Amino acid sequence: MTSPLDNMTGPGKMLSKEPADSREFQGLVHSGQARLKDAANTDNSLEGRFDLVYNAAHALCLAALRWHGYRPANRYIVFQVLPHTLGLGPEVWRVLAKGHEVRNLSEYEGMQNVEKRLVEDLVAEAVDKLSLP
Repeated sequence: MTSPLDNMTGPGKMLSKEPADSREFQGLVHSGQARLKDAANTDNSLEGRFDLVYNAAHALCLAALRWHGYRPANRYIVFQVLPHTLGLGPEVWRVLAKGHEVRNLSEYEGMQNVEKRLVEDLVAEAVDKLSLP
């Protein structure tokens, strides 16, 4: 039986098959956990916390995808495939997708529209749902 992730591989598709690499996986997990810890520090600026938590979530989601033996064609797909990599539903990846949208506005259009609630939600989702070994 073909997995949903396999259906997303091939020329011009969102994923490519690539064997998992334990060093890469551990590096991504370490990076995600370190950033997540710093993002939870309310002494940091809201924008700094947002950058940290978004990148922590991305690193952890990428680690999960890489663990399954796939590499993404773009950043966003690591959030979309969470049902297949970590068994997480839309209530999680929608928060992460909102973070991605805010990140893109900041990175590509210079718009700093970071809300405290979004940062808190991202930290909560990452801490509660994106735990990896």
